[in-house]
Amino acid sequence: MLKEFVDVLVIGAGPSGCVSAAHLHNNGVKVKIVEKTKFPRLVVGESLIPRVMDHFSEAGLFESLDAMNFEKKLGARFIRGEEICIFDFSKKYGEGWDWTWQVPRADFDNTMAQEVIRKGINLEFESEVVSISFEGKKSITLIKDVDGNFKEVHANFVIDSSGYGRVLPRLLDLDTPSKLDPHSAIFTHVVDVNRPAGEEGTLISFDILETEVWLWVIPFSNGNTSLGVVGPTHFINALSENNDTREALNNAVNLSDFYIKRFGGVPFNFEPVKLENYSRSVKRMYGDGFALTGNSSEFLDPVFSSGVEFATESGMLAAKLYLKESQGLKVDWEEEFTGYMRRGIGVFTTYVKEWYTGNLQTLFFHQPENLDVKEKICSVLAGYVWDETNPFVKKHDNLVKNMAHLINMEYEAQKNLS
Repeated sequence: MLKEFVDVLVIGAGPSGCVSAAHLHNNGVKVKIVEKTKFPRLVVGESLIPRVMDHFSEAGLFESLDAMNFEKKLGARFIRGEEICIFDFSKKYGEGWDWTWQVPRADFDNTMAQEVIRKGINLEFESEVVSISFEGKKSITLIKDVDGNFKEVHANFVIDSSGYGRVLPRLLDLDTPSKLDPHSAIFTHVVDVNRPAGEEGTLISFDILETEVWLWVIPFSNGNTSLGVVGPTHFINALSENNDTREALNNAVNLSDFYIKRFGGVPFNFEPVKLENYSRSVKRMYGDGFALTGNSSEFLDPVFSSGVEFATESGMLAAKLYLKESQGLKVDWEEEFTGYMRRGIGVFTTYVKEWYTGNLQTLFFHQPENLDVKEKICSVLAGYVWDETNPFVKKHDNLVKNMAHLINMEYEAQKNLS
């Protein structure tokens, strides 16, 4: 059997895998990427947040992505009936990028993949991981290519960036139930024929239909827009009696007073895709000779667009820690990898939970606006969830909940007086 020897095997050529591989390659590591699918391919996760720009820049991928002229994302709009709350990333607390992109992932991921190939990285499409065995930290991975041929890849380390393929969690029995309630989504793309001019038409928006149900609207620079509905799985399933995703998404759009004129009756570019019970978690994020990054470890919820940010954060971190270890330095993977990632994931988990309780929505739409609170929440939404100088990071466990409680008490008091 054909054998190939590399320093690091990366599974998956999405943002996490490309960032990992590019950083390793830039530092003289022999790296190989195997990707099960053929690019370009459709995938969810089209709204980025500013923190990812640090990773694309550091990995040397920014210039190739920037040349594609993807739609710039300067903030986000949240809609609840006639109430509107807009976060402007340039008005966030602390340092960091104040813009990012909203992208058709087929084009975005393919751009990154072609750039890592141009850099000289061995990227093998349509190649599937069949099995893996470890001898200490070294591994032998059995790969099957598109023609059905098998090959052994011998590596000193494996970074699993396989996303929802979840290769190592599946092969090593690492999956565990998410702590979040079961939610599902249905999405497609449309030609945005009724798009308003200017920022009104291009600003990413979240339209709240019920406390736990919302539409996403993600405009792209190519004239298309990603349109999706998210909610508890039982609600999403009830949108169509026959599990017809086209009917379900149309019914969801019809519930939106804000978007019915823009998207009502607009043809879908492809049959809407259903993502059922999408939240994922794992028992552990690393082991001897491997690390899990991106959606192969944790996926929370699309509401604050944290998916790609955690993918690139963990991908870059895994690459850096491997480099450190390969230089003979001691790495505490539990603290430096799992501990670090869990702190950021914990912040976003709180915000996702408090979104669906309605507490965060209470803060978003409270009038008059508290600009100090808003800029600190904006920093969280931009992905800077490790900055503990921000009280909305450091005290995330109770600050949102407590502030919402005070606002609701004030509201009740005013109602009783009237």
